[in-house]
Amino acid sequence: MTDGALATRLDLVDETVTVGAHRFVLAKPRQADALISEEDFARDERLPYWAELWPSALVLAAQVARAPIVARSIELGCGLALPSLVTRARGGAVTATDYYDDALLLAARNADRNGIGALETALVDWNAIPATLGRYDRILAADVLYERRYGPLVAGAIDRLLAPSGCAWLTDPGRVGREPFMQAAAACELRVTVLDAPPVELTQGGAVTLYELRRAGADR
Repeated sequence: MTDGALATRLDLVDETVTVGAHRFVLAKPRQADALISEEDFARDERLPYWAELWPSALVLAAQVARAPIVARSIELGCGLALPSLVTRARGGAVTATDYYDDALLLAARNADRNGIGALETALVDWNAIPATLGRYDRILAADVLYERRYGPLVAGAIDRLLAPSGCAWLTDPGRVGREPFMQAAAACELRVTVLDAPPVELTQGGAVTLYELRRAGADR
């Protein structure tokens, strides 16, 4: 699909976002609700949450901007992929993943138009994590617990993808999937810690909590 065709089909508008020392002009759909597909919802209750720039993504991106670069990072349910774009802008290797092709196409487009080079992407269903993904030093996930059933899936994905000494950062504003996620993380022997979130001015929503997950017994 050509760049112009994607822009027309998704009805893209630009939003300027500054994270640390990095300024991005992000193309995003004008109205996420306009992308709702009855076919997608009937098949697996998918809704286009990916098309919004959520406060949790801003907090997680700010955390990435202030942290040391690691060898391999992956973002789960990346949506507009701001944390991945910050990682890439800082020279880090990152794979942005989502269950929507359009999210990945737009993330790659935004990486290119902001001059930070190619962004590696992968279409990932949390019910079946591809074996080819391997393990990662850092896992990123912003506002991915918006359904109760996603809690165990996200915890399972982190358990499957996290390197022995790696860490996962997850930001959440108190979605309904948080408690099921915590229970599943404990069952996977993942240690959960609440970190001090970076100061971010949020124009919508309430407080966002930043969680760090490590394997039991792993050093910080």
